[in-house]
Amino acid sequence: MTTTTEARTRSGRLMLNKVPEVTVWFWVIKILCTTVGESFADWINMKLGVGLVNTAWIFTAVFVVVLAVQLRLKRYVPFPYWLTVVVVSVTGTLYTDILTDQLNVPLWISSAVFSVLLAAVFGVWWARERTLSIHSVTTLPRESFYWLAVLVTFALGTATGDWTLELTGWSPGVSVLLPLGLIAAITLLWRFGANPVLSFWLAYILTRPLGANIGDWLASPKVAQPGEPTGLALGTFTTSLIFLGLILATVVYLTVTRSDVTETHEATHTAHTTGDPRKERLALAGFGLLAVATAGLLVWAHSRPHVGPAPEEDNTSAVQMAPGQAVKKFPPAKVAALKTLASTSLKDARSGNETGAHAAAQKLRDLWDADQASLQPLDQTGWTSIDAQMDKMLKTFGIDHSNPPMSPAQQEKELNALLTDMG
Repeated sequence: MTTTTEARTRSGRLMLNKVPEVTVWFWVIKILCTTVGESFADWINMKLGVGLVNTAWIFTAVFVVVLAVQLRLKRYVPFPYWLTVVVVSVTGTLYTDILTDQLNVPLWISSAVFSVLLAAVFGVWWARERTLSIHSVTTLPRESFYWLAVLVTFALGTATGDWTLELTGWSPGVSVLLPLGLIAAITLLWRFGANPVLSFWLAYILTRPLGANIGDWLASPKVAQPGEPTGLALGTFTTSLIFLGLILATVVYLTVTRSDVTETHEATHTAHTTGDPRKERLALAGFGLLAVATAGLLVWAHSRPHVGPAPEEDNTSAVQMAPGQAVKKFPPAKVAALKTLASTSLKDARSGNETGAHAAAQKLRDLWDADQASLQPLDQTGWTSIDAQMDKMLKTFGIDHSNPPMSPAQQEKELNALLTDMG
Protein backbone atom coordinates (compact mmCIF):
# COMPACT_ATOMS: atom_id res chain seq x y z
CA MET A 1 0.00 0.00 0.00
CA THR A 2 1.18 3.53 -0.61
CA THR A 3 0.22 7.01 0.48
CA THR A 4 0.06 9.75 -2.11
CA THR A 5 -1.56 12.71 -0.40
CA GLU A 6 0.03 15.98 -1.50
CA ALA A 7 0.24 19.04 0.72
CA ARG A 8 1.84 22.45 0.59
CA THR A 9 4.66 22.91 3.09
CA ARG A 10 3.93 25.58 5.67
CA SER A 11 7.34 25.98 7.25
CA GLY A 12 10.80 24.54 7.42
CA ARG A 13 13.65 23.90 4.97
CA LEU A 14 12.28 22.15 1.87
CA MET A 15 14.02 18.84 1.09
CA LEU A 16 13.47 15.81 -1.09
CA ASN A 17 11.19 13.28 0.56
CA LYS A 18 12.98 11.72 3.56
CA VAL A 19 10.89 8.51 3.66
CA PRO A 20 11.14 5.62 1.17
CA GLU A 21 8.44 4.74 -1.31
CA VAL A 22 6.04 2.22 0.23
CA THR A 23 6.68 -0.84 -1.89
CA VAL A 24 6.80 -4.51 -0.94
CA TRP A 25 10.44 -3.96 0.06
CA PHE A 26 9.32 -1.38 2.61
CA TRP A 27 7.11 -3.90 4.39
CA VAL A 28 9.66 -6.71 4.18
CA ILE A 29 12.41 -4.68 5.78
CA LYS A 30 10.02 -3.12 8.31
CA ILE A 31 9.04 -6.59 9.58
CA LEU A 32 12.71 -7.61 9.67
CA CYS A 33 13.45 -4.53 11.78
CA THR A 34 10.66 -5.26 14.26
CA THR A 35 11.90 -8.84 14.69
CA VAL A 36 15.38 -7.52 15.47
CA GLY A 37 13.83 -5.03 17.89
CA GLU A 38 12.40 -7.92 19.91
CA SER A 39 15.29 -10.42 19.76
CA PHE A 40 18.25 -8.01 20.00
CA ALA A 41 16.80 -6.17 23.00
CA ASP A 42 16.20 -9.49 24.76
CA TRP A 43 19.74 -10.64 24.01
CA ILE A 44 21.40 -7.49 25.40
CA ASN A 45 19.08 -7.31 28.39
CA MET A 46 19.22 -10.98 29.39
CA LYS A 47 22.25 -12.65 27.82
CA LEU A 48 24.70 -9.87 28.60
CA GLY A 49 23.08 -9.17 31.96
CA VAL A 50 22.97 -5.43 31.31
CA GLY A 51 19.48 -5.09 32.77
CA LEU A 52 16.34 -3.60 31.33
CA VAL A 53 16.78 0.00 32.47
CA ASN A 54 20.46 0.20 31.49
CA THR A 55 19.65 -1.31 28.09
CA ALA A 56 16.95 1.33 27.62
CA TRP A 57 19.41 4.12 28.47
CA ILE A 58 21.97 2.73 26.03
CA PHE A 59 19.52 2.53 23.16
CA THR A 60 18.00 5.93 23.94
CA ALA A 61 21.48 7.43 23.55
CA VAL A 62 22.07 5.48 20.33
CA PHE A 63 18.66 6.59 19.05
CA VAL A 64 19.48 10.24 19.66
CA VAL A 65 22.74 9.89 17.72
CA VAL A 66 21.36 8.03 14.69
CA LEU A 67 18.29 10.28 14.57
CA ALA A 68 20.51 13.35 14.54
CA VAL A 69 22.38 11.92 11.55
CA GLN A 70 19.12 11.08 9.78
CA LEU A 71 17.65 14.55 10.36
CA ARG A 72 20.73 16.26 8.91
CA LEU A 73 20.32 14.52 5.55
CA LYS A 74 18.54 16.37 2.74
CA ARG A 75 17.03 13.29 1.11
CA TYR A 76 16.20 9.67 1.81
CA VAL A 77 19.29 7.45 2.10
CA PRO A 78 18.56 3.75 2.80
CA PHE A 79 21.29 2.92 5.32
CA PRO A 80 20.80 5.74 7.89
CA TYR A 81 17.03 5.59 7.49
CA TRP A 82 16.72 1.86 8.18
CA LEU A 83 19.38 2.00 10.91
CA THR A 84 17.17 4.55 12.64
CA VAL A 85 14.17 2.23 12.26
CA VAL A 86 16.11 -0.69 13.78
CA VAL A 87 17.23 1.42 16.74
CA VAL A 88 13.81 2.95 17.32
CA SER A 89 12.25 -0.53 17.20
CA VAL A 90 14.50 -1.66 20.04
CA THR A 91 13.99 1.58 21.99
CA GLY A 92 10.19 1.58 21.71
CA THR A 93 10.09 -2.07 22.79
CA LEU A 94 12.24 -1.34 25.84
CA TYR A 95 10.01 1.55 26.98
CA THR A 96 6.99 -0.74 27.05
CA ASP A 97 8.97 -3.50 28.77
CA ILE A 98 10.02 -1.09 31.52
CA LEU A 99 6.41 -0.12 32.17
CA THR A 100 5.39 -3.78 32.30
CA ASP A 101 8.33 -5.50 33.99
CA GLN A 102 9.78 -2.75 36.17
CA LEU A 103 6.79 -0.58 37.07
CA ASN A 104 4.15 -3.38 36.91
CA VAL A 105 1.83 -1.29 34.71
CA PRO A 106 -0.89 -3.58 33.26
CA LEU A 107 -0.62 -4.05 29.52
CA TRP A 108 -4.15 -2.78 28.90
CA ILE A 109 -3.21 0.51 30.55
CA SER A 110 0.02 0.75 28.51
CA SER A 111 -1.97 0.06 25.35
CA ALA A 112 -4.51 2.76 26.21
CA VAL A 113 -1.84 5.31 27.14
CA PHE A 114 0.17 4.77 23.96
CA SER A 115 -3.03 4.87 21.86
CA VAL A 116 -3.91 8.27 23.31
CA LEU A 117 -0.32 9.46 22.88
CA LEU A 118 -0.27 8.38 19.23
CA ALA A 119 -3.59 10.11 18.61
CA ALA A 120 -2.13 13.26 20.18
CA VAL A 121 0.96 13.09 17.96
CA PHE A 122 -1.18 12.68 14.85
CA GLY A 123 -3.50 15.45 16.01
CA VAL A 124 -0.71 17.98 16.49
CA TRP A 125 0.99 16.85 13.28
CA TRP A 126 -2.23 17.37 11.30
CA ALA A 127 -3.05 20.69 12.96
CA ARG A 128 0.37 22.07 12.07
CA GLU A 129 1.03 20.49 8.66
CA ARG A 130 -2.46 19.55 7.37
CA THR A 131 -1.21 16.14 6.23
CA LEU A 132 -0.06 12.85 7.70
CA SER A 133 1.18 11.44 4.40
CA ILE A 134 4.70 10.04 4.43
CA HIS A 135 5.06 11.28 0.85
CA SER A 136 5.16 14.82 2.16
CA VAL A 137 7.97 14.39 4.72
CA THR A 138 9.99 17.19 3.13
CA THR A 139 10.66 19.53 6.07
CA LEU A 140 12.33 19.13 9.45
CA PRO A 141 9.08 19.59 11.45
CA ARG A 142 7.30 16.91 9.42
CA GLU A 143 10.18 14.50 9.76
CA SER A 144 10.31 15.13 13.50
CA PHE A 145 6.60 14.32 13.77
CA TYR A 146 7.16 11.23 11.63
CA TRP A 147 9.87 9.76 13.86
CA LEU A 148 7.93 10.57 17.02
CA ALA A 149 4.93 8.74 15.57
CA VAL A 150 7.15 5.79 14.60
CA LEU A 151 8.55 5.57 18.14
CA VAL A 152 5.07 5.56 19.67
CA THR A 153 3.80 2.97 17.16
CA PHE A 154 6.57 0.59 18.24
CA ALA A 155 5.71 1.06 21.91
CA LEU A 156 1.99 0.68 21.16
CA GLY A 157 2.55 -2.39 18.99
CA THR A 158 4.62 -3.99 21.76
CA ALA A 159 1.94 -3.33 24.39
CA THR A 160 -1.00 -4.51 22.30
CA GLY A 161 0.92 -7.55 21.04
CA ASP A 162 1.91 -8.64 24.55
CA TRP A 163 -1.59 -7.94 25.81
CA THR A 164 -2.98 -10.20 23.10
CA LEU A 165 -0.68 -13.01 24.21
CA GLU A 166 -1.69 -12.43 27.82
CA LEU A 167 -5.40 -12.57 26.97
CA THR A 168 -5.29 -15.59 24.70
CA GLY A 169 -2.42 -17.74 25.92
CA TRP A 170 -1.49 -18.36 22.28
CA SER A 171 2.02 -19.50 21.38
CA PRO A 172 4.18 -17.11 19.30
CA GLY A 173 3.71 -19.32 16.23
CA VAL A 174 -0.08 -19.13 16.46
CA SER A 175 -0.01 -15.44 17.40
CA VAL A 176 1.70 -14.57 14.11
CA LEU A 177 -1.57 -15.34 12.31
CA LEU A 178 -3.61 -12.52 13.91
CA PRO A 179 -1.52 -9.48 12.86
CA LEU A 180 -0.77 -11.18 9.54
CA GLY A 181 -4.48 -11.65 8.88
CA LEU A 182 -5.28 -8.08 9.92
CA ILE A 183 -2.58 -6.67 7.63
CA ALA A 184 -3.97 -8.76 4.75
CA ALA A 185 -7.49 -7.43 5.45
CA ILE A 186 -6.22 -3.83 5.61
CA THR A 187 -4.42 -4.35 2.29
CA LEU A 188 -7.65 -5.57 0.66
CA LEU A 189 -9.55 -2.56 2.02
CA TRP A 190 -6.82 -0.25 0.73
CA ARG A 191 -7.04 -1.86 -2.71
CA PHE A 192 -10.82 -1.37 -2.57
CA GLY A 193 -10.41 2.35 -1.94
CA ALA A 194 -9.68 2.96 1.74
CA ASN A 195 -7.84 6.12 2.75
CA PRO A 196 -4.17 5.34 2.03
CA VAL A 197 -2.80 7.32 4.97
CA LEU A 198 -5.06 5.54 7.48
CA SER A 199 -4.33 2.17 5.87
CA PHE A 200 -0.60 2.79 6.05
CA TRP A 201 -0.47 3.67 9.72
CA LEU A 202 -2.77 0.81 10.75
CA ALA A 203 -0.58 -1.68 8.93
CA TYR A 204 2.55 0.00 10.31
CA ILE A 205 1.39 -0.52 13.90
CA LEU A 206 0.51 -4.17 13.24
CA THR A 207 3.93 -5.01 11.82
CA ARG A 208 5.30 -4.60 15.37
CA PRO A 209 3.42 -7.53 16.98
CA LEU A 210 3.89 -9.52 13.76
CA GLY A 211 7.67 -9.12 13.81
CA ALA A 212 7.87 -9.64 17.58
CA ASN A 213 5.91 -12.89 17.41
CA ILE A 214 8.13 -14.12 14.59
CA GLY A 215 11.18 -13.28 16.71
CA ASP A 216 9.78 -15.04 19.79
CA TRP A 217 8.85 -18.09 17.72
CA LEU A 218 12.35 -18.39 16.29
CA ALA A 219 14.18 -17.70 19.56
CA SER A 220 12.05 -19.56 22.15
CA PRO A 221 13.11 -23.04 23.29
CA LYS A 222 11.40 -26.12 21.89
CA VAL A 223 10.63 -27.31 25.43
CA ALA A 224 9.39 -24.95 28.14
CA GLN A 225 7.30 -24.84 31.27
CA PRO A 226 3.51 -24.62 30.90
CA GLY A 227 2.54 -21.09 29.93
CA GLU A 228 6.01 -20.23 28.59
CA PRO A 229 6.54 -19.67 24.82
CA THR A 230 7.96 -22.42 22.65
CA GLY A 231 9.54 -22.14 19.23
CA LEU A 232 12.47 -23.22 17.07
CA ALA A 233 15.16 -22.66 19.75
CA LEU A 234 17.45 -20.53 17.57
CA GLY A 235 18.09 -18.19 20.48
CA THR A 236 17.94 -14.40 20.55
CA PHE A 237 21.54 -13.91 19.36
CA THR A 238 21.24 -16.19 16.32
CA THR A 239 17.83 -14.72 15.44
CA SER A 240 19.25 -11.21 15.66
CA LEU A 241 22.23 -12.10 13.46
CA ILE A 242 20.02 -13.71 10.81
CA PHE A 243 17.65 -10.77 10.58
CA LEU A 244 20.38 -8.13 10.77
CA GLY A 245 22.03 -9.91 7.84
CA LEU A 246 18.77 -9.91 5.89
CA ILE A 247 18.26 -6.22 6.66
CA LEU A 248 21.79 -5.39 5.50
CA ALA A 249 21.32 -7.35 2.26
CA THR A 250 18.02 -5.59 1.56
CA VAL A 251 19.48 -2.16 2.30
CA VAL A 252 22.40 -2.83 -0.05
CA TYR A 253 19.94 -3.85 -2.78
CA LEU A 254 17.84 -0.72 -2.27
CA THR A 255 20.95 1.49 -2.21
CA VAL A 256 22.12 0.10 -5.54
CA THR A 257 18.75 0.04 -7.33
CA ARG A 258 17.22 3.14 -5.70
CA SER A 259 13.87 1.43 -6.35
CA ASP A 260 12.39 2.80 -3.13
CA VAL A 261 13.41 6.43 -3.68
CA THR A 262 10.20 8.40 -4.20
CA GLU A 263 11.49 10.40 -7.16
CA THR A 264 12.80 7.24 -8.90
CA HIS A 265 9.59 5.34 -8.22
CA GLU A 266 7.39 8.15 -9.51
CA ALA A 267 9.39 8.26 -12.75
CA THR A 268 8.77 4.57 -13.47
CA HIS A 269 5.24 4.05 -12.10
CA THR A 270 1.85 5.50 -12.88
CA ALA A 271 0.60 7.90 -10.22
CA HIS A 272 -2.45 6.89 -8.20
CA THR A 273 -5.66 8.71 -8.94
CA THR A 274 -7.54 10.74 -6.37
CA GLY A 275 -9.50 8.62 -3.92
CA ASP A 276 -13.24 8.02 -4.16
CA PRO A 277 -14.97 9.51 -1.06
CA ARG A 278 -17.77 6.93 -1.24
CA LYS A 279 -15.32 4.02 -1.29
CA GLU A 280 -13.34 5.60 1.53
CA ARG A 281 -16.49 5.76 3.69
CA LEU A 282 -17.36 2.14 2.90
CA ALA A 283 -13.79 1.07 3.69
CA LEU A 284 -13.91 3.01 6.94
CA ALA A 285 -16.97 0.97 7.89
CA GLY A 286 -14.95 -2.10 6.93
CA PHE A 287 -12.20 -1.06 9.35
CA GLY A 288 -14.85 -0.74 12.06
CA LEU A 289 -16.19 -4.22 11.37
CA LEU A 290 -12.63 -5.55 11.38
CA ALA A 291 -12.03 -4.00 14.81
CA VAL A 292 -15.25 -5.49 16.18
CA ALA A 293 -14.40 -8.93 14.76
CA THR A 294 -10.90 -8.77 16.26
CA ALA A 295 -12.27 -7.80 19.67
CA GLY A 296 -14.78 -10.65 19.46
CA LEU A 297 -12.03 -13.12 18.59
CA LEU A 298 -9.90 -12.01 21.53
CA VAL A 299 -12.85 -12.23 23.93
CA TRP A 300 -13.63 -15.72 22.65
CA ALA A 301 -9.99 -16.84 22.91
CA HIS A 302 -9.74 -15.40 26.42
CA SER A 303 -12.81 -17.34 27.52
CA ARG A 304 -11.43 -20.61 26.18
CA PRO A 305 -9.36 -22.85 28.47
CA HIS A 306 -5.71 -22.11 27.84
CA VAL A 307 -2.44 -22.58 29.65
CA GLY A 308 -1.34 -19.44 31.39
CA PRO A 309 1.65 -18.90 33.63
CA ALA A 310 2.00 -21.65 36.19
CA PRO A 311 0.55 -20.84 39.62
CA GLU A 312 3.12 -19.63 42.10
CA GLU A 313 2.66 -22.55 44.43
CA ASP A 314 3.46 -25.00 41.63
CA ASN A 315 7.02 -23.69 41.52
CA THR A 316 7.73 -24.05 45.20
CA SER A 317 7.80 -27.83 45.25
CA ALA A 318 10.67 -29.51 43.45
CA VAL A 319 12.92 -32.52 43.78
CA GLN A 320 15.38 -31.96 46.62
CA MET A 321 18.96 -32.52 45.47
CA ALA A 322 22.32 -32.49 47.21
CA PRO A 323 24.25 -29.19 47.13
CA GLY A 324 25.78 -28.70 43.70
CA GLN A 325 24.05 -31.76 42.22
CA ALA A 326 21.43 -29.74 40.33
CA VAL A 327 24.06 -27.82 38.33
CA LYS A 328 26.53 -30.67 37.87
CA LYS A 329 25.74 -31.02 34.15
CA PHE A 330 25.67 -27.28 33.47
CA PRO A 331 28.70 -25.44 32.00
CA PRO A 332 30.88 -24.19 34.92
CA ALA A 333 31.19 -20.71 33.40
CA LYS A 334 27.42 -20.24 33.32
CA VAL A 335 27.05 -21.51 36.88
CA ALA A 336 29.82 -19.16 38.03
CA ALA A 337 28.06 -16.17 36.42
CA LEU A 338 24.81 -17.05 38.19
CA LYS A 339 26.58 -17.50 41.54
CA THR A 340 28.34 -14.16 41.16
CA LEU A 341 25.06 -12.30 40.77
CA ALA A 342 23.44 -14.23 43.64
CA SER A 343 26.43 -13.41 45.88
CA THR A 344 26.24 -9.74 44.91
CA SER A 345 22.56 -9.61 45.77
CA LEU A 346 23.21 -11.36 49.09
CA LYS A 347 26.04 -8.97 49.97
CA ASP A 348 23.89 -5.93 49.23
CA ALA A 349 20.94 -7.35 51.17
CA ARG A 350 23.17 -7.89 54.22
CA SER A 351 24.60 -4.36 54.00
CA GLY A 352 21.15 -2.76 53.72
CA ASN A 353 21.56 -1.74 50.07
CA GLU A 354 18.01 -2.61 49.00
CA THR A 355 18.34 -1.05 45.54
CA GLY A 356 21.55 -2.91 44.78
CA ALA A 357 20.18 -6.23 46.06
CA HIS A 358 17.03 -5.87 43.96
CA ALA A 359 19.01 -4.90 40.84
CA ALA A 360 21.36 -7.87 41.21
CA ALA A 361 18.41 -10.23 41.76
CA GLN A 362 16.76 -8.91 38.60
CA LYS A 363 19.95 -9.39 36.59
CA LEU A 364 20.14 -12.92 37.99
CA ARG A 365 16.57 -13.55 36.82
CA ASP A 366 17.34 -12.16 33.37
CA LEU A 367 20.48 -14.28 33.00
CA TRP A 368 18.70 -17.43 34.20
CA ASP A 369 15.86 -16.87 31.73
CA ALA A 370 18.32 -16.22 28.90
CA ASP A 371 20.19 -19.46 29.66
CA GLN A 372 17.06 -21.60 29.84
CA ALA A 373 17.30 -22.75 26.21
CA SER A 374 20.84 -24.06 26.70
CA LEU A 375 20.63 -25.38 30.29
CA GLN A 376 17.22 -27.06 30.47
CA PRO A 377 17.97 -29.72 27.83
CA LEU A 378 21.16 -30.70 29.70
CA ASP A 379 19.34 -31.72 32.88
CA GLN A 380 15.59 -31.22 33.14
CA THR A 381 15.48 -32.30 36.79
CA GLY A 382 18.38 -30.09 37.84
CA TRP A 383 17.01 -27.12 35.94
CA THR A 384 13.56 -27.53 37.53
CA SER A 385 15.12 -27.72 41.01
CA ILE A 386 17.12 -24.51 40.55
CA ASP A 387 14.19 -22.79 38.85
CA ALA A 388 11.94 -23.52 41.83
CA GLN A 389 14.45 -22.04 44.28
CA MET A 390 15.05 -19.12 41.92
CA ASP A 391 11.32 -18.40 41.98
CA LYS A 392 11.27 -18.45 45.81
CA MET A 393 14.13 -15.97 45.86
CA LEU A 394 12.51 -13.67 43.31
CA LYS A 395 9.30 -13.65 45.32
CA THR A 396 11.11 -12.17 48.31
CA PHE A 397 12.05 -9.21 46.09
CA GLY A 398 8.59 -8.92 44.51
CA ILE A 399 10.07 -9.72 41.09
CA ASP A 400 7.60 -11.50 38.77
CA HIS A 401 5.18 -11.65 41.71
CA SER A 402 2.43 -9.31 42.83
CA ASN A 403 3.57 -9.15 46.47
CA PRO A 404 5.70 -6.28 47.80
CA PRO A 405 9.37 -6.97 48.68
CA MET A 406 9.83 -9.02 51.84
CA SER A 407 12.25 -8.41 54.69
CA PRO A 408 16.02 -8.56 54.07
CA ALA A 409 16.20 -11.58 56.36
CA GLN A 410 13.84 -13.54 54.08
CA GLN A 411 15.78 -12.40 51.01
CA GLU A 412 19.05 -13.55 52.58
CA LYS A 413 17.51 -16.92 53.47
CA GLU A 414 16.39 -17.70 49.94
CA LEU A 415 19.61 -16.36 48.37
CA ASN A 416 21.65 -18.58 50.69
CA ALA A 417 19.48 -21.56 49.75
CA LEU A 418 19.98 -20.79 46.06
CA LEU A 419 23.75 -20.52 46.48
CA THR A 420 23.77 -23.82 48.37
CA ASP A 421 21.84 -25.52 45.59
CA MET A 422 24.37 -24.22 43.06
CA GLY A 423 27.25 -25.56 45.14
